[in-house]
Amino acid sequence: MEAWHGTEYLDALQEAERAGQVTAVMRERHGLGTPSNPVFPEMFRRPATAAGASILAGGLLRNPGVIHSPAGGTHHGMPDRANGFCYLNDPVFAILSLRASGIQRIAYVDIDAHHPDGVVHGFQDDPDILIISVHEERRWPFTGALEDRGVGQVWNLPVPRGFNDTEMASVRDGLILPRLASFRPEAIVLQCGADAVEEDPLSRLSLSNNAHWAVVSEVMRMTDRLLVLGGGGYNPWSVGRLWTGVWAVLNRIEIPDRLQPAAEAVLRSLEWRGNARGKSPPDHWFTTLRDSPREGALRDEMGVRLGQLEERARVWN
Repeated sequence: MEAWHGTEYLDALQEAERAGQVTAVMRERHGLGTPSNPVFPEMFRRPATAAGASILAGGLLRNPGVIHSPAGGTHHGMPDRANGFCYLNDPVFAILSLRASGIQRIAYVDIDAHHPDGVVHGFQDDPDILIISVHEERRWPFTGALEDRGVGQVWNLPVPRGFNDTEMASVRDGLILPRLASFRPEAIVLQCGADAVEEDPLSRLSLSNNAHWAVVSEVMRMTDRLLVLGGGGYNPWSVGRLWTGVWAVLNRIEIPDRLQPAAEAVLRSLEWRGNARGKSPPDHWFTTLRDSPREGALRDEMGVRLGQLEERARVWN
């Protein structure tokens, strides 16, 4: 873990877990014990397990394959600080592990509602790491401007409130797939955060889970080495349904119209104090995986932004 995180920070994180509290120095220096990085009983072990999974995945992908690690995707973690509920940065470990496996050109694609500031911090100056992020504009961590480019291989697309399935399809076909085709990565890491769907309380985007699944399906065609991570998601029903569908897409399993009773029982057993912003969960959250499509207009502002990125690609090439 010292390949990315500082020894002092790792020691502080483990000490906070042991003590169940933090000192003022830990809070100030490492961001621990704050509302966005709270103390909890497994605050080191849990993210360390996800980080270990990403390290393992990088080793396994020495050979072609597809790996799904939904507990991963903690893309905000900084070398010496916890950041945005992310104590360790497992996507960074995945990329470093792939490199250790001899894979040089790696693409990182992030469709979480929030910009992956930690991953960008680590690789924005590495020409062999392509970074593509589609995230809500004017949303924490308030990074990832359209104009940012790293050394030419960073592609940010901040999207407006109400971002819909039609617009995501345009982004997929107009930005994500062309950039991957041009870059020709040896491996792809896809962070598939569930907080961009309409029901999530921490974003104001309007995607259905169909949009995520379509991105996964198309990205999967672009490589023979793929690691799909989880990420954000703060509505347990939409998270579970979306990531289960991701697993189905990766395994080429048809998603049923109606769930089996055992699966329905799992969803009905979930509890969430913030459910649907105070409303009772609709019945289809228990009985189905697939949302109704949330299509709409491709707004002018989206067309302009995609056009700016297309022009940049022409100039850069």
